[in-house]
Amino acid sequence: MQKNTTKEKSWRQKLNDFSELVMFQHSVFSLPFIFIAMIVASAQLYHGGWFGWRLLFLGALAALSARNFAMGVNRYLDQDIDKLNPRTQNRPSVDGRVSQKQMIRFVMFNAVAFVVVAYFINTLALMLSVPILLVLGAYTLFKRFSSLAHLMLGVSLGLAPIAGDIAVSATVHLWSLYLAIGVAFWVAGFDLLYSLQDITFDKIHGLHSIPSKFGVSHTMWLAKGFHLVSLLFWSLFTLEASLGSWGFIAVFIAFVLLSYEHYLIHQDFKKINKAFFVVNGYLGFIYLGCIIIEVAL
Repeated sequence: MQKNTTKEKSWRQKLNDFSELVMFQHSVFSLPFIFIAMIVASAQLYHGGWFGWRLLFLGALAALSARNFAMGVNRYLDQDIDKLNPRTQNRPSVDGRVSQKQMIRFVMFNAVAFVVVAYFINTLALMLSVPILLVLGAYTLFKRFSSLAHLMLGVSLGLAPIAGDIAVSATVHLWSLYLAIGVAFWVAGFDLLYSLQDITFDKIHGLHSIPSKFGVSHTMWLAKGFHLVSLLFWSLFTLEASLGSWGFIAVFIAFVLLSYEHYLIHQDFKKINKAFFVVNGYLGFIYLGCIIIEVAL
């Protein structure tokens, strides 16, 4: 009995370690926009926003396995950087809670899972599954030679609504591209703000980031510009997808939340985590809620 309890605790702890490794709670950034695209595609094709339990299950699995793959690659390749940064020294990939072999197995498992899930979705999803994994895996390398790493992260998460459109309609509509570009600049913008925490570390260790290259003031203005671009493309998405008032309400709420995010960071850099996790987390789900209401009405 004691042995079973110990094993149970051990497995539970290992799951917690992997959850911390990939920062599972950050899935809230991409998941809402996958489902937004799936709802809009379903509404246009079948005159109803519900795309079925099967696609809900497969869409969630695809999103989680893709993100686990990307974060696993990131943690594995960034061990040499993370062990030097005081902010990241306690990550499971650095302190030994998750070994290198376990990370490699984790990455391979999620890569295979993503491709298998894509196979069960449709042919186009399967054809694009490996190229998508290559894009997701490439992000980690960018900061070692280019300040465009922030945009690369945005592109990685921006693939989410395109994937959602493909899952339901087996094609890529212009509205999903607009939605994806909006997500890409939204993510790149808040990643710029988040990277302000590491500006000194990046300069010392020669890592390429916009904050370390252009300074705090220019970075904050560029983040504002990125977020204005995201709002523009989300407005174009609303128009192209023929959404009504709730589509524009979603964009307006996004504007309010992003303004609040910039206000928080302008007031106090110590509030970066609150701005990054809380505000952006709410944004995605509120946006999703507005689209659900729009389609339902």
